[in-house]
Amino acid sequence: MKDLLNHAYEHGYAVGAFDVVSLEFVEGVMAAAERSRAPVILSLAESHLEHYDFELLMSGVEAAARRSAVPVALHFDRGANLEAAVRAIRLGCNGVMVDASQSTFSDNLTHTKTVVEMAHACGVPVEGDLGYIPDAEDMDAQRRPATLPYTTVAEAKGFVERTGVDFLVVSIQAEQICPNGKAKLDIQRLRSINQALGIPLAIHCRTRLDDDQFRRLIVHGVAKINYFTALAEAANAAIRARAKSSPGAGYLDLVQDVGAAISAEAERCMRVWGAAGRAAEVLACCRPWAFVEHLIIHNVMGISEKEVTAMMIEGQQTLSTIPGVRSVITGKAMRERAQYRYCWRVRFAAPEVINSYHEHPDYVAFTNRRFRPVADREISIDYAMEGL
Repeated sequence: MKDLLNHAYEHGYAVGAFDVVSLEFVEGVMAAAERSRAPVILSLAESHLEHYDFELLMSGVEAAARRSAVPVALHFDRGANLEAAVRAIRLGCNGVMVDASQSTFSDNLTHTKTVVEMAHACGVPVEGDLGYIPDAEDMDAQRRPATLPYTTVAEAKGFVERTGVDFLVVSIQAEQICPNGKAKLDIQRLRSINQALGIPLAIHCRTRLDDDQFRRLIVHGVAKINYFTALAEAANAAIRARAKSSPGAGYLDLVQDVGAAISAEAERCMRVWGAAGRAAEVLACCRPWAFVEHLIIHNVMGISEKEVTAMMIEGQQTLSTIPGVRSVITGKAMRERAQYRYCWRVRFAAPEVINSYHEHPDYVAFTNRRFRPVADREISIDYAMEGL
């Protein structure tokens, strides 16, 4: 995701980070990206996790990304804490956002820095947030939007320098929720932030922006546009239209047009934001996301088969919690007289995990206490995996 957004930033366009909440959303967004030959970010927001099983949907999202002919990044949006970011990386996300924007600046900085240190050790870029995102409770009694705090140049510069985030969500809208009109943007503020930072900027698009406003944002450093509300509205409209035209329709008939509606809105955005037609050049210059298989084969000495099983179960439980480890699988040779009796397959999210894994205190403690005292003739090799 870092390569993808750096390319967008350097070449003056923006990539859509479309929040997906079902396979209809995944299929619709990916169909739009394929048609327009655009790089795309499939985003899963922690605020939506109550509506679907994160692990199940991530499996579908990753499958869609791997079989696509256009560049796709998988992003975890608005994570609440370190544990959520660790889980997202384990399930396949190659970009994470930590959202502590409604905390104090000091707490936001501390929380974000902790996530950055973990994620960078896993080869995963981090999006920080200094952009306040309101909800309905921020509206006053007359349903007029409250005036919201801007991101200042000074705090943005200090935040990026002290946390090491790769991208930053900023607030440059006086009115983030605008029932009766489009949002008012402080473009001069955005220009100053961009000049001070020189990194890809992001916005959460919950308001009415016209094509010209989007282009002005992109000219001044916005390379990532987080987009969900309009997709949900398109899906809602498709369902209502089907219900109106076909009274008594069943579920499958009601949602029949949802994917196409989402796809049309996503494609419109990709073309307005300048991402359409960029897939080939992005693929040519960006590193592919490839996991690593850490394989170990060995024998044991001095312990029973039952003790070996207990040791391997403990290892699975301990090692699978280390950041950047996607899975831990153990096995035993099918032939009793095999040269090597036992094996481990530890899947790393990225090559960077090789070092952080072996330096992690949980790995060091387990191997020194449980594995090395009994392991015999150990062979360990890391393989960079290619293809699907």
